[in-house]
Amino acid sequence: MFKRIADAFKIKEIRNKILFTLAMLAVIRFGSNLPIPGVDPTYFASFFASQTTDAFSFFNAMTGGSFQSLSILALSITPYITSSIIIELLTIAIPALEEMRKEGEDGRKKIVSYTRYLTIILALVESIAMVIGFGNQGLLVHYDFLSVVVAVMTMVAGSAFLMWIGERITDNGVGNGISIVLLFNILSSLPNDLRTVGDRFLTGKSVAVKVIILILIAAVIIALVVYVVVLQDAERRIPVQYSAKTVGRKMIGGQGSFIPLKVNTAGVIPVIFASSIMSFPVVIAQFFNVDYSTFGGQILLCLSSNNWLKPGNMVYSIGLLVYIALVIVFAYFYTSITFNPLEVANNLKKQGGFIPGIRPGKPTSDYLNKILNYIIFIGAVGLIIVAIIPIIVSGIFSVSGLSFMGTSLIIIVGVILETMKSVESQMLVRNYKGFLNE
Repeated sequence: MFKRIADAFKIKEIRNKILFTLAMLAVIRFGSNLPIPGVDPTYFASFFASQTTDAFSFFNAMTGGSFQSLSILALSITPYITSSIIIELLTIAIPALEEMRKEGEDGRKKIVSYTRYLTIILALVESIAMVIGFGNQGLLVHYDFLSVVVAVMTMVAGSAFLMWIGERITDNGVGNGISIVLLFNILSSLPNDLRTVGDRFLTGKSVAVKVIILILIAAVIIALVVYVVVLQDAERRIPVQYSAKTVGRKMIGGQGSFIPLKVNTAGVIPVIFASSIMSFPVVIAQFFNVDYSTFGGQILLCLSSNNWLKPGNMVYSIGLLVYIALVIVFAYFYTSITFNPLEVANNLKKQGGFIPGIRPGKPTSDYLNKILNYIIFIGAVGLIIVAIIPIIVSGIFSVSGLSFMGTSLIIIVGVILETMKSVESQMLVRNYKGFLNE
């Protein structure tokens, strides 16, 4: 691995891209420590400490702790991620956007522009809701019109700035810029999370016990990383054969290929969707100081993963069953709008391709649907296993600060693999060995 990194730095173009990416990440870290003018930077830290739910914990991890410290980058790139998902869903639902996507580079640029505009709108809505909702509760030092405007505009500008940095990394750096920024934010919260876990499991233990516990924790983390790598790269390859054609005196075609169907077809999207839906009512309840002793309050406690699998209150774990069901539903839903078996079957037919033993056209579409439904369920179960491990640990051992596991781990592994493949493809063009091949 170190030799591969050295080989990458030998190439001036790749070296400059890596250094540019690191410089942009340093700018992000600097911005994450600049407080918003007129706010109390300790407000959310105290607010989180007083909560019995974890509605904001994953959001705070995605912002690299900027949300809790209320820096100018408090919203991070979450508005951009949300707008990208919305635009992708609308592309399937609105024929005009679908046609625009098929127009090539020009259509792609238009969709990117729409995503940017929607990002600003979402950032504006989120910042207004946050500043007005918490402003008179201690978030703002002086709760007046000017302070509200300054805080809102600062947060929107910070989100737009991060979106710009992400696009610059994509153009001039390595990998997908938005993914790199998200990865960096999650990794920046690792030291605090590891410190929290260490305090919970190591404090007051003898040296021998500490060593054993550290080995067990390291083994679990390594096993999870290997499992996620396998889950991310696993795919079902459907063999495809193309008919030979006679052009002049030559035979063209007749070669074999395959259709790669990823086991985790929807990526981390189902987990994010399910978590968002479960936490949304809890987040709204924070603005109204809901009494959790009432029936409605008890339902809200069921929706919070912080209360699942607690030995003394197992009734709240009903929410875990709802969460699992939502992950499976969204896995099927998201895959259905991003992969169209009928379109793939028609394209194969037009190109003279067929799956051995399956007739072209609708039979091919039905066959792909059958295989897809099977592997989607396997992928969803794989996601659920990764997502509930930190929930189990948190419930049984009453430990928080596990953002490096579960959903975050899927994002970390996925982005690292994607970035390594991006660098490897550039190295292979210059006849260098990459990171992933021997």
